[in-house]
Amino acid sequence: MEQFIAWITQPWPWYVAGPLIGLTVPALLIIGNKSFGISSSLRHVCAACVPANIPFFTYNWKKEMWNLVFVLGVLIGGFVATTFLANPDTIVVAEATQEDLAALGITDYSKLLPAEIFNWESMTNGTGILFFIIGGLMVGFGTRYAGGCTSGHAIMGISSLQWPSLLATTFFMLGGFAMTHLLLEPLMRLFGIL
Repeated sequence: MEQFIAWITQPWPWYVAGPLIGLTVPALLIIGNKSFGISSSLRHVCAACVPANIPFFTYNWKKEMWNLVFVLGVLIGGFVATTFLANPDTIVVAEATQEDLAALGITDYSKLLPAEIFNWESMTNGTGILFFIIGGLMVGFGTRYAGGCTSGHAIMGISSLQWPSLLATTFFMLGGFAMTHLLLEPLMRLFGIL
């Protein structure tokens, strides 16, 4: 049992984790003719919890209960993994990335997210919480506008050869690169996080 725990707490190589994630798509299609995606679960939750007469939320959300159960499983799996199976070693970050992050004042790699950005102090000051609220709204709007999130488009859409998903994923990546290399530092300074 100890060997199993030691094995499962180590990061899995890309050639194991990638195919396992990729095999989710055909499994969902073969077993139940279902499409993989996470952002649609937010719509289902809103339709279930806010029984208003809003056309976007007026549909039979109970038919999509499998999606809510799937997302619940993802949340429980994430909790179990971080609480009981967390790798105690410091997260490995490439030296070039460490240098770039150090220039921004980010040097703590002891947790999954940089402690210098994601901490209660930055969350409780007005500019920090505004930064996260604006970011959340932009991600939410972009997900709805693109007709799905990164997991839905990149994993499900591309694997089923959908041109709009290839286009959406390309622009998700371009947006990420632009944010990382052009906008991150100025925005963090603007919002007082650095």
